Amino acid sequence: MPTQKRILVVDDEPDVVKTLSKAIRRQGFDVVSATDGEQALERVKDSHPALVILDIIMPKLDGIEVLQRIKGDPQTASLPVIMLTARAGDEDMLKGYKYGANYYISKPFRIAEVLDGIKMVFQSIEEEKSRRFKI
Repeated sequence: MPTQKRILVVDDEPDVVKTLSKAIRRQGFDVVSATDGEQALERVKDSHPALVILDIIMPKLDGIEVLQRIKGDPQTASLPVIMLTARAGDEDMLKGYKYGANYYISKPFRIAEVLDGIKMVFQSIEEEKSRRFKI
């Protein structure tokens, strides 16, 4: 049986973490969570997630700083990140993509939108792998 992919949910709103975690687990993923930017970086290192869902506005380190550190570390640079945030302006979205976000979802969000984003990011990674390894 294949190992479950682990997803890290990072948000300082407990209801968001609880709701997302429950929905993501129903899709067959393992879920770990963090409630601030420093904790998020610790979880990335100790739980080795396959994907991070990351809020921007958080205590200690904001999501953009966390994103920059994830993408700036050679060990985690390829880790896909979905930004999930109330910061929905074009400038905020462009900043997220500039620093390496794979997808951007604005709050308020629908669970289906997040689940579709997860599927899309994983599918994109698999397609990239198959293109790279074609002979």
